[in-house]
Amino acid sequence: MDEGAAKTTARQPANAAKGVQETGAVANGNSCGPKDARAICVSLPHKGKPVRVYGNYPSEFISTLQASSLAWVNFMVDDLQKDGTEIAVKLGFSDSLVPTLLKGYHATFEDRETEMGIMVPAVKISKLDIQSHPLLILVRKDLIVTIHSGAIERLIQFSRYADTFMRKLPETMDIQDRLTLMLARILDENNSHNFEHLREIEEQADDMGVLMLDPKTQRLEIGRQIYELKHALITYLNTLWRTLDVLHSLRFGDAQLVSDSPKVLAQIGLLVEDVNRQIALSEHMSEVFASGLEVLQALYNNQLQVLNNRMALTITWLTVLGTAVLVPNTLATVFGSMAGLETNWLIWYTAILFLSTANATALAYWWVKRKVHLPGAPD
Repeated sequence: MDEGAAKTTARQPANAAKGVQETGAVANGNSCGPKDARAICVSLPHKGKPVRVYGNYPSEFISTLQASSLAWVNFMVDDLQKDGTEIAVKLGFSDSLVPTLLKGYHATFEDRETEMGIMVPAVKISKLDIQSHPLLILVRKDLIVTIHSGAIERLIQFSRYADTFMRKLPETMDIQDRLTLMLARILDENNSHNFEHLREIEEQADDMGVLMLDPKTQRLEIGRQIYELKHALITYLNTLWRTLDVLHSLRFGDAQLVSDSPKVLAQIGLLVEDVNRQIALSEHMSEVFASGLEVLQALYNNQLQVLNNRMALTITWLTVLGTAVLVPNTLATVFGSMAGLETNWLIWYTAILFLSTANATALAYWWVKRKVHLPGAPD
C-alpha cells in the first residue's frame, strides 16, 4: 500500500464517525488517494451512508454508481473536447453531447429527455485579466457528472461537503427532486465563486481612483486603465447573462429530468434572483466607470481649451508684432529711396512715412482688438 492509500485508510474512522465511507478506487493494481486523484465520486446508496470514492478513470466508479440511488462524479481533465467526450461515453452519455455543449458561447443548455447537458462559465480573474472556463454538467436519471479543467477548483472544495448535502436529503423524496436539488447546489456553488471575483474588479477600480487623483498621471494611462476595467466588467456581465439563460431553461421544470415540484423549483428561482442581483451590481459599476470616462473627457476638453487659448493669444500678438516688424523694412526702403532729394522734400517725405507706419500699426491693433476675442493670460 502506497502513501496515498495509507492516508485514505487512516481517514476512514474519522469520516465514518461523520457518516461517510471514504475509499480509494483501484485501477491496474494501484490505489488512488485524494491528492493524486483526478476524479471523485460521492454517491448515496439505496440503503446506508454516503460513499466517497477517489479515482482517475470512469471504470473505477462503475460498481459504486450501480449500487447508488443518487451520485455525483467530478472529473478534472486536460482536454475537455477529447477527455470529456470519452468520460461521457463511458458513463452512459451520448458521444455528441459534450461537443454540442462546447459549441456554445459561455453557456449552453441541451435537453435530450433521457439525458441533459449544461455548460456554465466558471470565472477567474487575475487583476484585469478575466478568463471564463467552461464547466460541463451532464445529467441523467440518477447521476450528475461535472467535467472541468484544472484551472477550476471550486467543485473540488465542494466535494468535501457533498456527502453531507446528500445525507440531509429526505429518504422519502422523489429521485427527480433529489437530482434537481443536487444540480441546483452545484450551480449555486459555481455562481457564488463567480460573484466573488467581482470584488477583484472593484479593488482594481479603487486603485484606478488613486491614479486619477495624482495630477502627474498621464491622461493616456488613465484612459487605458478605464478601458481595461470596462472590458473586464463587460466580459463578466456576458458570463452572468449567459448563466441566467441556462437558469431560465431550468426554472420551470420543463425538462424531463428536472423536478416539477414548486418547492424544489423554488431553489432554481433563488439562483435566478441571485444572478439578477449580481447583474444589477455589475451594471451599477458600469455606470460608475462611465461617469469616470465623462470626467476624463471633461479634463481632456479643458486641456484642449487651455491650449486653444494659448494659441489664439500667441497668434493675436504675432499679428500685431508682424505689422510693427514691417516698420524697419519700410524705413530701410524709404532711406534707400531718399537719395538725391532736397532738404524740404526730405523732411515732408520722412514725416509722411513715419505717420503712415504708425497709423498702420495702430489700425492693425484696433482691428485685432475689435474683431478677435483675446483670451486672458493662462495661469
